[in-house]
Amino acid sequence: MVKQQKQGTNRNPRKRNTASVASQAKSAGHAAAPLPAGGRRDDRLPIVGIGASAGGLEALEQFLSKVPADSGMAFVVIQHLDPTHKGMMTALLQRTTRMTVMQAKNRMKVRPNHVYVIPPNKDMSLLRGTLHLFAPAAPRGLRLPIDFFFRSLADDRGEAGIGVILSGMGSDGTLGLRAIKEKAGLTLVQAPKSAKFDGMPRSAIDAGCADIVASAEELPARMIGILRRDSQIARTEAQSESQSRSSLEKIAILIRSQTGHDFSRYKKNTIYRRVERRMAVHQIDKITNYVRFLRANPNEVELLFRELLIGVTSFFRDPAAWTCLRTKLLPGMLKGSRAGRVLRAWVPGCSTGEEAYSLAIVFREALEQVTHTGRISLQIFATDIDQTAVEKARQGFYPSNIAADVSPERLDKFFVTEENGYRVGKEIREMVVFATQDLIMDPPFTKLDILSCRNLLIYLTPELQKTLLPLFHYSLNAGGILLLGNAETVGGFTDLFNVLDGKSRLYRTTGAAVHRGVLEFPTWNRPVEPDELEAAAPSEPPISFQTSADQVLLRLYSPAAVLVNDRGDVVYVNGHTGKYLEPAAGKANWNIYAMAREGLRERLIGAFEKVVRRGGKASVPGLKVGTSGGERTVDLTVEAIMEPVPLRGMVVIAFHDVAPPMSRSHKGRKVLRGASTPALEMEVYRLREELRGTREEMDASQEELKSANEELQSANEELQSTNEELTTSKEEMQSLNEELQTVNAELQSKIDDVSRTSSDMKNLLDSTEIATVFLDNALNIRRFTPSMTRFIKLIPGDVGRPLADIVSDLEYPQLVDDAREVLRTLAFSEKQVPCRDSRWYTVRIMPYRTAGNVIDGLVITFTDITKIKILEETLVGVKQGAGSQARE
Repeated sequence: MVKQQKQGTNRNPRKRNTASVASQAKSAGHAAAPLPAGGRRDDRLPIVGIGASAGGLEALEQFLSKVPADSGMAFVVIQHLDPTHKGMMTALLQRTTRMTVMQAKNRMKVRPNHVYVIPPNKDMSLLRGTLHLFAPAAPRGLRLPIDFFFRSLADDRGEAGIGVILSGMGSDGTLGLRAIKEKAGLTLVQAPKSAKFDGMPRSAIDAGCADIVASAEELPARMIGILRRDSQIARTEAQSESQSRSSLEKIAILIRSQTGHDFSRYKKNTIYRRVERRMAVHQIDKITNYVRFLRANPNEVELLFRELLIGVTSFFRDPAAWTCLRTKLLPGMLKGSRAGRVLRAWVPGCSTGEEAYSLAIVFREALEQVTHTGRISLQIFATDIDQTAVEKARQGFYPSNIAADVSPERLDKFFVTEENGYRVGKEIREMVVFATQDLIMDPPFTKLDILSCRNLLIYLTPELQKTLLPLFHYSLNAGGILLLGNAETVGGFTDLFNVLDGKSRLYRTTGAAVHRGVLEFPTWNRPVEPDELEAAAPSEPPISFQTSADQVLLRLYSPAAVLVNDRGDVVYVNGHTGKYLEPAAGKANWNIYAMAREGLRERLIGAFEKVVRRGGKASVPGLKVGTSGGERTVDLTVEAIMEPVPLRGMVVIAFHDVAPPMSRSHKGRKVLRGASTPALEMEVYRLREELRGTREEMDASQEELKSANEELQSANEELQSTNEELTTSKEEMQSLNEELQTVNAELQSKIDDVSRTSSDMKNLLDSTEIATVFLDNALNIRRFTPSMTRFIKLIPGDVGRPLADIVSDLEYPQLVDDAREVLRTLAFSEKQVPCRDSRWYTVRIMPYRTAGNVIDGLVITFTDITKIKILEETLVGVKQGAGSQARE
């Protein structure tokens, strides 16, 4: 869905496997210095695959003439050649380049600064830098040698693979470029305006597979410039790992603010490779500079977003998985389903729809294999965040090169052949509903029987995968089927999914319940922390709540203490706390805000809120607590609990009695105010602590007020934005209403046309006075003209009755038998038949063909030939009379 390139293996995203090109080359036409010997590993040799067809020779000459002789790259030319003629491409291309040009041979090792040309009547593949030749599956017809080689090039070279599409007809090469782009390779396409035949270039561009679009002469310079820039970026170590991570986070913020989609939980290496490619296109060497470039150019944010949404998919990808689903899993699901049931399936990250349509086709094939008493159908929901891809999927039109992935039998049965491609049949298209959805941020579909999420999880972080897999389990019914890509597994959630076919990554849900701490709605609110997963997993028997509380209180505090939650509600009492807390009058309220005695409440509440907000421990000494017997001095201790885990988040409040200080007097005289007595010192200390606490509370209150003010401002901005969106939505609704009115007018016009056409046909049939009856395949009357009533007593109520049940004046008992014979042989029948009242009719029986050339019954016409018969009998009589006279 979300759609990305596959995850690479490098740990450091800045160390890329890029092509080695001469850093001193000022243009593609100048010689470039080769790399030193041993400076490049053989498996990192950049190989350029060039696909061309009609008009491709001129484009190849223009391209190769601009490539330096010592570029350090290898070039493989794949062209559509006549299988019956000897190839002359090698000699023709050697005239335009100083590189060595040779025809490829089986098991030939690819070397740099060489050009290899595919032989006629061969398909070619690449494995570990060695070319392999294959006999084509068909000597002529639809062959896709460019796609075949490009796919092997992507698998063998990865990021060092480069695909080039030049002039040609058709769409060969488009799927191959997608595969190269999936592995973060470079793709170049000749500008359609400069190509003699723009079919292949335009197909690649429309599919969004082109990194660079330029004329054939300009492509080499653009290619070398990008690869040289890639090498410079890979060698740049100026920025630290933290700076790189910070820049990627800023890029994710910019994309989210403009598109609404969050890429912060995608794998960093995956994003970094695409960012590097965009940096190379704009010749930016530092990612921090690219962040500034993004902020100044919103269009680049949209282009980068599209770059991250490369939809790499195809029909029946990993055929073994689809075969297992069709032959083993779906038949069992169908047999266990009740008659009339509608199964539900979800395909997140559907891209352009190939996977969703593949599932629909496989279901139809499985349904044909199962004998079931009732009709069972499948409703497929296919979603993706790319609106453009969803629109293409809805159209259901694909280029002719899908024949490489779809068998001829399936093409004939489930597709309709159109110009330049195939369109999915109506029956299959009606099974799939496409919609735009963000898997990370939007709610999932539920009550599913099948969920196919293939080659999507590999682009997401492990934390997000651990969030989505329980969500998939929640979405599926008990016993539902989960399909993953060949590089994906359910990880540690083996209690939620049973393996059906490990090689094909097919799983079935178990009856286990998902822990509420693991399942999250929506999925983007909070990642699942490892300690939460550990806490959620069943392990040792839990410690009782009272035991945990007793351990804490006995270890740290005096018996007089209470345990409260973060709202101040008392959950546990230890010792005699009546001297410090007393229940409030009225309805029972076990909250310390209401229970604290006079002299304790203010300082207790202040210390409690401080601990709840900041954690840690707070002590308040020398509090004067009023009791029924007078006044008591108390030291207060408030501390947040972190261990053990069952008590985490709670607060313990302990009370310590303190002996009151002795008030000294000299012979009954009062102590002077300025005297330095222990009581005054204690009072001063208490007042200072209270003042300090008050200042801290004021500072905290000011910070909270500032934060609240900022939140209110943000909320105000959001409300203004919402108001603008509502205004825009109102305008869109008005526009939609106008469009609906236009469509309604068009439909009304169509209805008028149909009504007028029906009237014209009725008048035409009536004017010919030819009696006509229309029958269905069961020889039941479907429609008839008024002239039929002259010899067959038909009324409107006879529509739907068999023709054999109707009494007629015709002396034609074989009418029904002849009608069945015409329906069987499709050859029309014509006979002259009399009536009981001496009338004669020519009865003509013909098959009824629909606009789609489908036989849908019979048409029988009755032409009155009574006058012709009378005239014929008269002529015969005259002729016989003349003959008699002649004999006499």
